[in-house]
Amino acid sequence: MLRAVLDSNVVLAAHGASHPLSPNGEIIQRWSVGEFIWLFTADIAAEYAEKLLDKGHAPQVVEAFIAGLFLLAECIEIRFFHFRHYPVDSDDTAFLLCAMNGAATHLVTYDRHLWDVGIFYEEFATCKPTEFLKALRK
Repeated sequence: MLRAVLDSNVVLAAHGASHPLSPNGEIIQRWSVGEFIWLFTADIAAEYAEKLLDKGHAPQVVEAFIAGLFLLAECIEIRFFHFRHYPVDSDDTAFLLCAMNGAATHLVTYDRHLWDVGIFYEEFATCKPTEFLKALRK
């Protein structure tokens, strides 16, 4: 089964999608029916909440989303912190550490800085949401 870390930009895009079949919305929908394991850390959950609140989502909606993550997704404990290549943006550190410590198959993002550093981590694919959907649909 695929194991994916979703960057906050993917989560924001899913929550802001007006069309129910948007790629990001489809990713969340596929997760909700058990097609992949969503990996996150407490730090990532805090970032999701912060960014969703900053975008004007109601606190109750954000709280329910985060509670659902803790119930249904896999919260990863960071046990090692060694990087072969450090990300340019320090905000990307949490996502890389989660992918490494959680044995991710995919790190899904729109962030080109993560794509650039992703080439140094062949144990998981750093990809756009549409590429991840292709893997899910196989």
